[in-house]
Amino acid sequence: MDIQQQIKTLIDNAPQDGTTPAAIEAIAPALKLIAEQLKHPEYYILQTLEQNWVMTTLSHRTQPDVSKNVIYAFPTLKDATAAPYAKDPQVISIPVPVIHILFQMVAMQTVDSIVFFEISGNSGAGTEVTRQDLQNLIQVHLQKLQGVPAVPPNIA
Repeated sequence: MDIQQQIKTLIDNAPQDGTTPAAIEAIAPALKLIAEQLKHPEYYILQTLEQNWVMTTLSHRTQPDVSKNVIYAFPTLKDATAAPYAKDPQVISIPVPVIHILFQMVAMQTVDSIVFFEISGNSGAGTEVTRQDLQNLIQVHLQKLQGVPAVPPNIA
């Protein structure tokens, strides 16, 4: 399923409450912009049997009191099941379209970023997408829609 189809599916499956589909449509260009920079249309996410995505807390190497919560997105099922925490019988790997991953990240307050592994067999290098960067990009797109000029964050 290509990115445009993923966006349509997300909109079609959104609660038909009069606002959610329009909100998804409004932020779709930001989601699409990031998704187009990634190599795969879907990634495998580890999740618990209760359907919670598996999050990993990473500590800073030189500052142990600094940490962040990440979710790993794997390019293949083989890569996902090779991850150390995939050995837990309470964890399964599911394929998730890239647009859906990015959309979910916006709502996940406890997640700082998602690391997308692009090359099968290489878990040493990935593309990190931070929740803050995604939210900033969405904000810029929403401001464009409303006709409000975007103010650069480093203007001061």
